[in-house]
Amino acid sequence: MNQIEIAYDQPMQLGECPLWHAGEAALYWVDISAMQVHRLRPADGVHAMWQLPAEPGCIGRHAGGGLVVAMRTGVVHLNTDSGELTHIADAPYDTATARFNDGRCDAAGRFWAGTIYEPRDHAGAQLYAIEKDKVRPAGNPVTVSNGLGFSGDSRILYHSDTTAHRICSYEFDLENGVIGAGRVLKQFAMDKSAADYGGRPDGAAVDSEDAYWCAMYEGGRLLRLSPAGEVLQEVILPVRCPTMMAFGGADLRTLYITSVSEKRSAAELQKYPASGCILSLRVDVPGRIEPAYIA
Repeated sequence: MNQIEIAYDQPMQLGECPLWHAGEAALYWVDISAMQVHRLRPADGVHAMWQLPAEPGCIGRHAGGGLVVAMRTGVVHLNTDSGELTHIADAPYDTATARFNDGRCDAAGRFWAGTIYEPRDHAGAQLYAIEKDKVRPAGNPVTVSNGLGFSGDSRILYHSDTTAHRICSYEFDLENGVIGAGRVLKQFAMDKSAADYGGRPDGAAVDSEDAYWCAMYEGGRLLRLSPAGEVLQEVILPVRCPTMMAFGGADLRTLYITSVSEKRSAAELQKYPASGCILSLRVDVPGRIEPAYIA
């Protein structure tokens, strides 16, 4: 494992959903709280940003070019050449108490996006599938939807509830886009005051060996889990609140990691000055190219 580097040194408030675009050799991500989409070309350091009218929870490549973006108010297409936003679908929930959060595309071209239920007093969030520009509820009730990922053969869907400190894996029918029976992949300790508290599961990515990488929010680390839930590897980070990762670079062996700076204490930010920055490190096992959304 090589040294962790800072790929982009301007702190995000709530950096999330990194996405490698192989055709552009570029990394995209969102700053949810700042209502922005960002792009970085690592080869020359050129950076671009698009300001949105609402918080973007997640993004995916759009087969027609640009990005599909799940915002609090609904799903849009972002033309990354002109900056134009085109409406796809309204939000299927009460935007006063919920917004889209973590998501990604499956191999059939659907865009999956979970929600966060902001009162956090019960499991009022779930997954949604966006297919052919229509949004349908897909179940899996949670409080904070996160950690969405698919196995290489698309027979397993991974999904976590950050508030419950739990990652689950489910049978998945790719042809019909239906989630089947599930089981707990990993349950983490709930006591945040414990001396050995290691954080709670946030965003994720699945590598080419079908290992599940998970960002441990407030744990300052990444975990690489086997399909059986065994911890295969731990990576300690120079930030306390990593949020998600994506495999990028020409060989898909550079892991890019988003993180948070907002609502963190002054003492924490002093101890972890890279908070909110985009981190990168080289890994032994490559990822896979992310599928695109097909309208």
